[in-house]
Amino acid sequence: MSDTYTYKVRDKQGKVLQGSLDADSTTLVANKLRQMGYVPIAIDKKANAGLSMELKLPGAGKPKIRDIAVFSRQFAVMIDSGLSLLRALYVLEDQTENKNLAKVIGEVRQDVEKGSSLSQALARHPKVFSRLYISMVKAGETGGQLDRVLVQLADTIEKQVELRQKIKSAMTYPVAVLALVILILIAMLIFIVPTFETLYDDLGGTLPLPTRVLLLVSSVMVKALPIVILATVGFVFAFKRWIESDKGRRVWDRFKLRVPVFGKLVRLIALTRFSKTLAALLHSGVPILESLEITSDTVGNTVVANAVKDVQEGVKQGEPIAQRLENHPVFPPMVVQMLAVGEETGAVDTMLEKVGDFYEREVEATVEALTSLLEPLLICVLGGAVGAMVVSLYMPMFNIIKLIK
Repeated sequence: MSDTYTYKVRDKQGKVLQGSLDADSTTLVANKLRQMGYVPIAIDKKANAGLSMELKLPGAGKPKIRDIAVFSRQFAVMIDSGLSLLRALYVLEDQTENKNLAKVIGEVRQDVEKGSSLSQALARHPKVFSRLYISMVKAGETGGQLDRVLVQLADTIEKQVELRQKIKSAMTYPVAVLALVILILIAMLIFIVPTFETLYDDLGGTLPLPTRVLLLVSSVMVKALPIVILATVGFVFAFKRWIESDKGRRVWDRFKLRVPVFGKLVRLIALTRFSKTLAALLHSGVPILESLEITSDTVGNTVVANAVKDVQEGVKQGEPIAQRLENHPVFPPMVVQMLAVGEETGAVDTMLEKVGDFYEREVEATVEALTSLLEPLLICVLGGAVGAMVVSLYMPMFNIIKLIK
Protein backbone atom coordinates (compact mmCIF):
# COMPACT_ATOMS: atom_id res chain seq x y z
CA MET A 1 0.00 0.00 0.00
CA SER A 2 1.44 3.39 -0.99
CA ASP A 3 2.03 6.18 1.51
CA THR A 4 1.38 9.91 1.21
CA TYR A 5 4.40 12.22 1.10
CA THR A 6 4.45 16.00 1.45
CA TYR A 7 7.08 17.89 -0.47
CA LYS A 8 8.58 21.27 -1.26
CA VAL A 9 9.99 21.88 -4.73
CA ARG A 10 11.36 24.71 -6.79
CA ASP A 11 10.10 25.21 -10.35
CA LYS A 12 11.99 26.52 -13.37
CA GLN A 13 11.15 30.12 -12.44
CA GLY A 14 12.52 29.63 -8.93
CA LYS A 15 9.13 29.63 -7.22
CA VAL A 16 8.72 27.30 -4.24
CA LEU A 17 5.68 25.01 -4.43
CA GLN A 18 4.19 22.59 -1.92
CA GLY A 19 2.01 19.54 -2.32
CA SER A 20 1.60 15.84 -1.64
CA LEU A 21 2.02 12.62 -3.61
CA ASP A 22 1.14 8.96 -3.07
CA ALA A 23 4.11 6.64 -3.63
CA ASP A 24 5.89 3.60 -2.17
CA SER A 25 9.09 5.43 -1.21
CA THR A 26 10.80 8.81 -0.98
CA THR A 27 12.98 7.91 -3.96
CA LEU A 28 9.98 7.35 -6.20
CA VAL A 29 8.52 10.70 -5.12
CA ALA A 30 11.80 12.48 -5.94
CA ASN A 31 12.02 10.78 -9.34
CA LYS A 32 8.44 11.72 -10.17
CA LEU A 33 9.02 15.35 -9.18
CA ARG A 34 12.16 15.56 -11.33
CA GLN A 35 10.22 14.11 -14.29
CA MET A 36 7.72 16.93 -13.80
CA GLY A 37 10.50 19.49 -14.09
CA TYR A 38 10.81 20.38 -10.40
CA VAL A 39 13.85 20.46 -8.11
CA PRO A 40 13.00 18.70 -4.80
CA ILE A 41 13.79 20.67 -1.64
CA ALA A 42 12.18 18.53 1.06
CA ILE A 43 10.17 15.29 1.06
CA ASP A 44 8.49 13.99 4.22
CA LYS A 45 6.18 11.09 4.91
CA LYS A 46 2.78 12.35 5.99
CA ALA A 47 1.67 11.02 9.38
CA ASN A 48 -1.84 9.52 9.75
CA ALA A 49 -2.55 10.17 6.07
CA GLY A 50 -5.33 7.60 5.89
CA LEU A 51 -7.09 9.13 8.90
CA SER A 52 -6.82 12.68 7.63
CA MET A 53 -8.50 11.75 4.37
CA GLU A 54 -11.61 10.71 6.29
CA LEU A 55 -11.82 13.80 8.49
CA LYS A 56 -13.92 16.72 7.32
CA LEU A 57 -12.16 20.04 7.18
CA PRO A 58 -13.69 22.47 9.67
CA GLY A 59 -15.71 25.21 8.06
CA ALA A 60 -15.00 23.96 4.56
CA GLY A 61 -18.54 23.40 3.33
CA LYS A 62 -19.68 21.76 0.14
CA PRO A 63 -18.33 23.51 -2.96
CA LYS A 64 -20.92 25.86 -4.40
CA ILE A 65 -21.67 26.20 -8.08
CA ARG A 66 -19.98 29.62 -8.01
CA ASP A 67 -16.76 27.97 -6.74
CA ILE A 68 -16.89 25.50 -9.65
CA ALA A 69 -17.36 28.41 -12.10
CA VAL A 70 -14.31 30.26 -10.69
CA PHE A 71 -12.25 27.04 -10.78
CA SER A 72 -13.21 26.43 -14.43
CA ARG A 73 -12.41 30.01 -15.46
CA GLN A 74 -8.98 29.97 -13.77
CA PHE A 75 -8.24 26.49 -15.11
CA ALA A 76 -9.05 27.59 -18.67
CA VAL A 77 -6.83 30.68 -18.41
CA MET A 78 -3.90 28.61 -17.13
CA ILE A 79 -4.22 25.93 -19.83
CA ASP A 80 -4.59 28.61 -22.52
CA SER A 81 -1.44 30.34 -21.18
CA GLY A 82 0.62 27.24 -21.78
CA LEU A 83 0.81 25.76 -18.29
CA SER A 84 0.81 21.99 -18.16
CA LEU A 85 -2.23 20.22 -16.78
CA LEU A 86 -0.44 19.19 -13.59
CA ARG A 87 1.06 22.63 -12.99
CA ALA A 88 -2.37 24.21 -13.36
CA LEU A 89 -3.89 21.74 -10.90
CA TYR A 90 -1.07 22.39 -8.42
CA VAL A 91 -1.69 26.14 -8.53
CA LEU A 92 -5.46 25.76 -8.29
CA GLU A 93 -5.15 23.41 -5.33
CA ASP A 94 -3.01 25.97 -3.55
CA GLN A 95 -5.12 29.07 -4.24
CA THR A 96 -8.70 27.74 -4.07
CA GLU A 97 -10.41 29.25 -1.02
CA ASN A 98 -12.99 26.51 -0.48
CA LYS A 99 -11.05 23.84 1.42
CA ASN A 100 -13.27 20.97 0.30
CA LEU A 101 -12.84 21.94 -3.35
CA ALA A 102 -9.09 22.36 -2.83
CA LYS A 103 -8.99 18.85 -1.37
CA VAL A 104 -10.91 17.48 -4.37
CA ILE A 105 -8.56 19.27 -6.80
CA GLY A 106 -5.63 17.70 -4.96
CA GLU A 107 -7.15 14.24 -5.36
CA VAL A 108 -7.83 14.94 -9.05
CA ARG A 109 -4.22 16.03 -9.47
CA GLN A 110 -2.97 12.84 -7.81
CA ASP A 111 -5.12 10.68 -10.09
CA VAL A 112 -3.78 12.53 -13.15
CA GLU A 113 -0.24 11.96 -11.89
CA LYS A 114 -0.99 8.24 -11.70
CA GLY A 115 -2.00 8.20 -15.37
CA SER A 116 -5.72 8.93 -15.35
CA SER A 117 -7.20 11.38 -17.81
CA LEU A 118 -8.69 14.59 -16.42
CA SER A 119 -12.26 13.46 -17.14
CA GLN A 120 -11.64 10.12 -15.41
CA ALA A 121 -10.22 11.90 -12.37
CA LEU A 122 -13.17 14.30 -12.23
CA ALA A 123 -15.64 11.41 -12.58
CA ARG A 124 -14.45 10.07 -9.21
CA HIS A 125 -16.11 13.11 -7.57
CA PRO A 126 -19.73 13.07 -8.85
CA LYS A 127 -20.97 15.18 -5.92
CA VAL A 128 -18.71 18.07 -7.00
CA PHE A 129 -18.54 17.72 -10.80
CA SER A 130 -21.78 17.01 -12.63
CA ARG A 131 -22.17 14.58 -15.49
CA LEU A 132 -22.51 17.56 -17.83
CA TYR A 133 -19.15 18.91 -16.62
CA ILE A 134 -17.36 15.56 -16.98
CA SER A 135 -18.78 14.87 -20.45
CA MET A 136 -17.73 18.28 -21.77
CA VAL A 137 -14.22 17.90 -20.33
CA LYS A 138 -13.98 14.46 -21.94
CA ALA A 139 -15.05 15.92 -25.29
CA GLY A 140 -12.48 18.72 -24.89
CA GLU A 141 -9.72 16.20 -24.17
CA THR A 142 -10.67 14.09 -27.18
CA GLY A 143 -10.79 17.08 -29.53
CA GLY A 144 -7.70 18.79 -28.10
CA GLN A 145 -9.76 21.84 -27.09
CA LEU A 146 -9.73 21.55 -23.31
CA ASP A 147 -9.12 25.28 -22.76
CA ARG A 148 -12.04 26.30 -25.00
CA VAL A 149 -14.35 23.77 -23.36
CA LEU A 150 -13.36 24.96 -19.88
CA VAL A 151 -14.14 28.56 -20.90
CA GLN A 152 -17.51 27.41 -22.23
CA LEU A 153 -18.17 25.52 -19.00
CA ALA A 154 -17.30 28.61 -16.96
CA ASP A 155 -19.65 30.73 -19.11
CA THR A 156 -22.46 28.17 -18.76
CA ILE A 157 -22.07 27.84 -14.98
CA GLU A 158 -21.73 31.60 -14.46
CA LYS A 159 -24.97 32.18 -16.40
CA GLN A 160 -26.70 29.57 -14.23
CA VAL A 161 -25.41 31.31 -11.10
CA GLU A 162 -26.53 34.70 -12.42
CA LEU A 163 -30.00 33.39 -13.26
CA ARG A 164 -30.38 31.78 -9.83
CA GLN A 165 -29.22 34.95 -8.14
CA LYS A 166 -31.74 37.07 -10.05
CA ILE A 167 -34.60 34.74 -9.13
CA LYS A 168 -33.42 34.57 -5.51
CA SER A 169 -33.11 38.35 -5.25
CA ALA A 170 -36.52 38.89 -6.82
CA MET A 171 -38.19 36.42 -4.45
CA THR A 172 -36.50 37.68 -1.27
CA TYR A 173 -38.97 40.52 -0.60
CA PRO A 174 -42.17 38.50 -1.27
CA VAL A 175 -40.92 35.63 0.90
CA ALA A 176 -40.03 38.06 3.70
CA VAL A 177 -43.50 39.66 3.54
CA LEU A 178 -45.18 36.23 3.53
CA ALA A 179 -43.15 35.18 6.59
CA LEU A 180 -44.17 38.44 8.29
CA VAL A 181 -47.83 37.74 7.54
CA ILE A 182 -47.60 34.28 9.07
CA LEU A 183 -45.78 35.54 12.19
CA ILE A 184 -48.33 38.33 12.74
CA LEU A 185 -51.27 35.94 12.39
CA ILE A 186 -49.72 33.41 14.77
CA ALA A 187 -48.94 36.15 17.32
CA MET A 188 -52.52 37.44 17.15
CA LEU A 189 -53.98 33.94 17.51
CA ILE A 190 -51.82 33.14 20.54
CA PHE A 191 -51.69 36.44 22.44
CA ILE A 192 -54.56 38.73 21.35
CA VAL A 193 -57.54 36.56 20.45
CA PRO A 194 -57.61 34.66 23.81
CA THR A 195 -58.24 37.95 25.67
CA PHE A 196 -61.42 38.46 23.62
CA GLU A 197 -62.48 34.86 24.28
CA THR A 198 -62.53 35.56 28.04
CA LEU A 199 -64.56 38.73 27.46
CA TYR A 200 -67.14 36.97 25.30
CA ASP A 201 -67.46 34.08 27.78
CA ASP A 202 -68.47 36.60 30.44
CA LEU A 203 -71.00 38.22 28.13
CA GLY A 204 -72.63 34.97 27.08
CA GLY A 205 -74.92 34.59 24.06
CA THR A 206 -74.27 33.16 20.62
CA LEU A 207 -71.30 34.60 18.77
CA PRO A 208 -71.22 35.17 15.00
CA LEU A 209 -69.81 32.29 12.95
CA PRO A 210 -66.56 34.07 11.91
CA THR A 211 -65.84 34.91 15.56
CA ARG A 212 -66.50 31.32 16.68
CA VAL A 213 -64.18 29.95 13.98
CA LEU A 214 -61.46 32.42 14.93
CA LEU A 215 -61.76 31.57 18.64
CA LEU A 216 -61.63 27.84 17.85
CA VAL A 217 -58.46 28.23 15.79
CA SER A 218 -56.91 30.35 18.53
CA SER A 219 -57.81 27.76 21.17
CA VAL A 220 -56.21 24.99 19.14
CA MET A 221 -53.06 27.11 18.61
CA VAL A 222 -52.74 27.90 22.33
CA LYS A 223 -53.54 24.47 23.75
CA ALA A 224 -51.90 22.31 21.10
CA LEU A 225 -49.05 24.50 19.82
CA PRO A 226 -46.38 21.76 20.21
CA ILE A 227 -48.65 19.31 18.36
CA VAL A 228 -49.27 21.86 15.61
CA ILE A 229 -45.52 22.43 15.25
CA LEU A 230 -44.79 18.69 15.17
CA ALA A 231 -47.60 18.11 12.67
CA THR A 232 -46.25 20.88 10.44
CA VAL A 233 -42.72 19.48 10.59
CA GLY A 234 -44.05 15.98 9.91
CA PHE A 235 -46.07 17.21 6.94
CA VAL A 236 -43.06 19.04 5.47
CA PHE A 237 -40.87 15.96 5.94
CA ALA A 238 -43.46 13.63 4.41
CA PHE A 239 -44.02 16.03 1.51
CA LYS A 240 -40.28 16.20 0.78
CA ARG A 241 -40.03 12.42 0.85
CA TRP A 242 -43.03 12.18 -1.48
CA ILE A 243 -41.65 14.58 -4.09
CA GLU A 244 -38.33 12.73 -3.98
CA SER A 245 -40.09 9.55 -5.12
CA ASP A 246 -40.54 8.95 -8.85
CA LYS A 247 -44.34 9.14 -8.75
CA GLY A 248 -44.41 12.15 -6.44
CA ARG A 249 -41.83 14.01 -8.50
CA ARG A 250 -43.85 13.49 -11.69
CA VAL A 251 -47.08 14.71 -10.10
CA TRP A 252 -45.39 17.69 -8.44
CA ASP A 253 -43.52 18.79 -11.58
CA ARG A 254 -46.71 18.52 -13.64
CA PHE A 255 -48.54 20.56 -11.01
CA LYS A 256 -45.84 23.28 -11.01
CA LEU A 257 -46.22 23.73 -14.77
CA ARG A 258 -49.99 24.27 -14.37
CA VAL A 259 -49.90 26.72 -11.47
CA PRO A 260 -51.21 30.13 -12.57
CA VAL A 261 -48.49 32.78 -13.04
CA PHE A 262 -45.69 30.69 -11.49
CA GLY A 263 -46.19 27.83 -13.95
CA LYS A 264 -44.99 30.04 -16.79
CA LEU A 265 -41.79 30.83 -14.90
CA VAL A 266 -41.12 27.14 -14.15
CA ARG A 267 -41.60 26.29 -17.82
CA LEU A 268 -39.31 29.10 -19.00
CA ILE A 269 -36.54 28.02 -16.62
CA ALA A 270 -36.80 24.40 -17.82
CA LEU A 271 -36.67 25.49 -21.47
CA THR A 272 -33.65 27.69 -20.76
CA ARG A 273 -31.80 24.80 -19.11
CA PHE A 274 -32.72 22.46 -21.97
CA SER A 275 -31.51 24.85 -24.67
CA LYS A 276 -28.34 26.00 -22.93
CA THR A 277 -27.27 22.53 -21.77
CA LEU A 278 -27.87 20.79 -25.10
CA ALA A 279 -26.18 23.65 -26.99
CA ALA A 280 -23.09 23.49 -24.74
CA LEU A 281 -22.80 19.71 -25.07
CA LEU A 282 -23.21 19.67 -28.86
CA HIS A 283 -20.84 22.61 -29.28
CA SER A 284 -18.21 20.73 -27.25
CA GLY A 285 -18.46 17.69 -29.50
CA VAL A 286 -20.41 15.36 -27.21
CA PRO A 287 -22.40 12.80 -29.29
CA ILE A 288 -26.07 13.68 -29.80
CA LEU A 289 -27.49 10.65 -27.95
CA GLU A 290 -25.26 11.21 -24.92
CA SER A 291 -26.05 14.95 -25.03
CA LEU A 292 -29.79 14.27 -24.94
CA GLU A 293 -29.38 11.80 -22.08
CA ILE A 294 -27.36 14.28 -20.00
CA THR A 295 -29.80 17.09 -20.83
CA SER A 296 -32.74 15.02 -19.59
CA ASP A 297 -30.95 14.67 -16.24
CA THR A 298 -30.27 18.40 -15.86
CA VAL A 299 -33.47 20.20 -16.97
CA GLY A 300 -34.93 20.00 -13.47
CA ASN A 301 -38.47 19.00 -14.48
CA THR A 302 -39.63 15.43 -15.12
CA VAL A 303 -42.20 16.49 -17.75
CA VAL A 304 -39.49 18.12 -19.85
CA ALA A 305 -37.03 15.32 -19.02
CA ASN A 306 -39.46 12.64 -20.27
CA ALA A 307 -39.98 14.65 -23.46
CA VAL A 308 -36.21 14.78 -24.02
CA LYS A 309 -35.94 11.02 -23.41
CA ASP A 310 -38.66 10.46 -26.01
CA VAL A 311 -36.69 12.65 -28.44
CA GLN A 312 -33.61 10.52 -27.70
CA GLU A 313 -35.55 7.37 -28.62
CA GLY A 314 -36.61 9.02 -31.87
CA VAL A 315 -33.02 10.00 -32.71
CA LYS A 316 -31.96 6.38 -32.14
CA GLN A 317 -34.49 5.40 -34.83
CA GLY A 318 -33.16 8.04 -37.21
CA GLU A 319 -35.82 10.70 -36.67
CA PRO A 320 -34.97 14.44 -36.54
CA ILE A 321 -35.00 16.06 -33.11
CA ALA A 322 -37.76 18.49 -34.07
CA GLN A 323 -40.09 15.69 -35.24
CA ARG A 324 -40.45 14.09 -31.80
CA LEU A 325 -40.23 17.41 -29.97
CA GLU A 326 -43.37 18.56 -31.78
CA ASN A 327 -45.38 15.86 -29.97
CA HIS A 328 -44.79 17.44 -26.56
CA PRO A 329 -46.85 20.58 -25.74
CA VAL A 330 -44.33 21.69 -23.12
CA PHE A 331 -42.09 22.83 -26.01
CA PRO A 332 -43.45 25.92 -27.81
CA PRO A 333 -43.67 25.91 -31.62
CA MET A 334 -40.81 28.44 -31.80
CA VAL A 335 -38.39 25.92 -30.24
CA VAL A 336 -39.52 23.18 -32.61
CA GLN A 337 -39.24 25.40 -35.69
CA MET A 338 -35.81 26.78 -34.78
CA LEU A 339 -34.51 23.28 -34.11
CA ALA A 340 -35.88 22.14 -37.45
CA VAL A 341 -34.04 25.00 -39.17
CA GLY A 342 -30.90 24.16 -37.20
CA GLU A 343 -31.04 20.54 -38.35
CA GLU A 344 -31.53 21.60 -41.96
CA THR A 345 -28.55 23.99 -41.85
CA GLY A 346 -26.34 21.83 -39.63
CA ALA A 347 -26.25 24.45 -36.87
CA VAL A 348 -28.35 22.90 -34.11
CA ASP A 349 -26.03 24.14 -31.35
CA THR A 350 -26.18 27.71 -32.66
CA MET A 351 -29.97 27.66 -32.85
CA LEU A 352 -30.22 26.19 -29.37
CA GLU A 353 -27.94 28.90 -28.03
CA LYS A 354 -30.21 31.56 -29.56
CA VAL A 355 -33.28 29.86 -28.09
CA GLY A 356 -31.56 29.72 -24.71
CA ASP A 357 -30.68 33.42 -24.86
CA PHE A 358 -34.28 34.28 -25.77
CA TYR A 359 -35.78 32.30 -22.89
CA GLU A 360 -33.16 33.62 -20.51
CA ARG A 361 -34.40 37.14 -21.26
CA GLU A 362 -37.98 35.89 -20.90
CA VAL A 363 -37.16 34.50 -17.45
CA GLU A 364 -35.70 37.84 -16.37
CA ALA A 365 -38.74 39.75 -17.65
CA THR A 366 -41.14 37.29 -16.00
CA VAL A 367 -39.30 37.50 -12.68
CA GLU A 368 -39.47 41.31 -12.77
CA ALA A 369 -43.17 41.21 -13.62
CA LEU A 370 -43.84 38.70 -10.83
CA THR A 371 -41.96 40.87 -8.34
CA SER A 372 -44.00 43.92 -9.33
CA LEU A 373 -47.20 41.88 -9.02
CA LEU A 374 -46.40 40.04 -5.79
CA GLU A 375 -45.31 43.04 -3.72
CA PRO A 376 -48.71 44.83 -3.70
CA LEU A 377 -50.54 41.49 -3.68
CA LEU A 378 -48.78 40.33 -0.50
CA ILE A 379 -49.37 43.68 1.16
CA CYS A 380 -53.08 43.29 0.37
CA VAL A 381 -52.97 39.75 1.79
CA LEU A 382 -51.30 41.03 4.94
CA GLY A 383 -53.86 43.83 5.36
CA GLY A 384 -56.76 41.55 4.45
CA ALA A 385 -55.75 38.79 6.88
CA VAL A 386 -55.22 41.13 9.81
CA GLY A 387 -58.34 43.11 8.91
CA ALA A 388 -60.47 39.95 8.71
CA MET A 389 -59.29 38.89 12.16
CA VAL A 390 -60.02 42.31 13.63
CA VAL A 391 -63.51 42.41 12.08
CA SER A 392 -64.24 38.89 13.34
CA LEU A 393 -63.19 39.90 16.85
CA TYR A 394 -65.29 43.06 16.90
CA MET A 395 -68.42 41.70 15.22
CA PRO A 396 -70.02 40.80 18.57
CA MET A 397 -69.45 44.37 19.76
CA PHE A 398 -71.86 45.59 17.07
CA ASN A 399 -74.57 43.53 18.74
CA ILE A 400 -73.38 43.91 22.33
CA ILE A 401 -76.83 44.53 23.80
CA LYS A 402 -78.18 41.19 22.61
CA LEU A 403 -75.20 39.35 24.13
CA ILE A 404 -75.81 40.70 27.63
CA LYS A 405 -78.21 38.49 29.66
